[in-house]
Amino acid sequence: MEEIKRIQLSEIADLITKGTTPTTLGYEFKDEGVNFLKIECFDENGAFLESKVTHISEECHKKLKRSQLKAGDVLFSIAGAIGRVAIVTEEMIPANTNQALAIIRISDEQVYLPYIKLILTSPIVIEQFERKKQGVAQLNLSLKDINEISIPLPNKDKQIELAELFDKVADIIVKRNMELTSLDNLIQARFVEMFGDPLDKKIANMIFTECLEFNPKKSEVKNLQDIKASFVPMECIGTDGSFTIRDSGKVREYYKGYTYFRDGDVLLAKITPCFENGKVAIAEGCENGIGFGTTEFHVFRPKCGISNSYWIKYLLKNEGVHKLATMNMSGSAGQKRIQTPFFQKLKIFLPPLELQNQFADFVRSTDKLKVEIQKSLDETQILFDSLMQKYFG
Repeated sequence: MEEIKRIQLSEIADLITKGTTPTTLGYEFKDEGVNFLKIECFDENGAFLESKVTHISEECHKKLKRSQLKAGDVLFSIAGAIGRVAIVTEEMIPANTNQALAIIRISDEQVYLPYIKLILTSPIVIEQFERKKQGVAQLNLSLKDINEISIPLPNKDKQIELAELFDKVADIIVKRNMELTSLDNLIQARFVEMFGDPLDKKIANMIFTECLEFNPKKSEVKNLQDIKASFVPMECIGTDGSFTIRDSGKVREYYKGYTYFRDGDVLLAKITPCFENGKVAIAEGCENGIGFGTTEFHVFRPKCGISNSYWIKYLLKNEGVHKLATMNMSGSAGQKRIQTPFFQKLKIFLPPLELQNQFADFVRSTDKLKVEIQKSLDETQILFDSLMQKYFG
C-alpha cells in the first residue's frame, strides 16, 4: 500500500491571501457590477447562492488587486462560520472578496481541487481548528493558520477516486434535502390555496387569540406536582417544525421558571433569531401529555370546535404573518421578541373547522412522506460521516 505523505497547505499553494471590506477604503456596494463574494454567498456545502451576491465598481475591483479572484481559487471562511469551503467557477468571475474568506490558489497539476475542498471539511482539518479554539469564545483564523494546515496528499488518481466517492454520497444528501424542502413548500402552497391570505382585510373575521387559548395558565397542573412531565428546551424545536423531548421529571421540578404546555399545543419561539429561523412546532409525546420549556416560547392551544393545531402552526409559518410579526418585534439588538399584544390585536381569517381538518389530513399524509425521506437522509449522512472517519479520521 502506498504511503500517503502529509504536507502543509502552503507547500502546494501559489497564493494564500484574503480580501478587504470596500467601505473601509471609501467605496460603496452597488446594485450591479463586479461580483463581491462573502460567506453568505455559499451554503454549508459550498454551493453558490447567486441571490446573496453584492457588487462593487470596476474601479474598486482594480483597487482591491490582492483579492481579485480567478476560476479555480479555493475559498475558505476564516471568520464567522469557520471552515466553509467553495471553489470559484468561471460563472462567478469577475469577482472579489473580503477578509472573512481566505483565497487559496493552487496551480499544481498533481492536485485535484475537489479533493482539496473535501479534505478541508474533513475531521483531520476540523480537529486542527478545535485545538486552536480552546479557551477562545469566537475563533478567527489567520492566514498563518491556513498556511500551516496539515493534510494528507495521495497521488492524483487516489484524490480523484476519493472526491468522486464523497461527491456521490453528498449528491444524495442534497437531493433528499431538496425533497424535504419541496414538501414543506407544498404544504405552504396548499395553505394559501385553501385559505387565501389570512391577513386579507376583506375576509379577516377574527382576532387571532379569540380562536384559541393563548399561553395557557400553568395553574391547570398546580395540583399535579408529583406526576411526570417532559422538558423541551429551545434547541429541541427544529426550524423544520420538528419537536424533540430532551428530558423528563416531576411537574414540581419545572413548575417555577418554565413555560407550560400540553400535547397538541403549538409552540412558537418568540425571540430573535429563533423566530426568524422559523422555530414553530406541535407538541406531542409528552409524559402524561404535559410539557415545560423555555420562557421564550409562546403557546397556542386550539379551541374545541373552532381551530386545530395544524392550521395554527401553518398560519404562524405563513409568509405574510411571519413578515408582519418580524416588523413588530421589540427589544434591544439580539434580544428582540414578539410581544403578547401583537397576537392579541392580530386580525385574521378563521376558516371553517371542516376546512382546517381537511388541511390537517393533507399535512399528516405529507409528513409521512417526510419521515421516509428523513430516514433515508439520516442513513446517508451516517454513511458520509463514517466514510469521513474511515479515510480522514
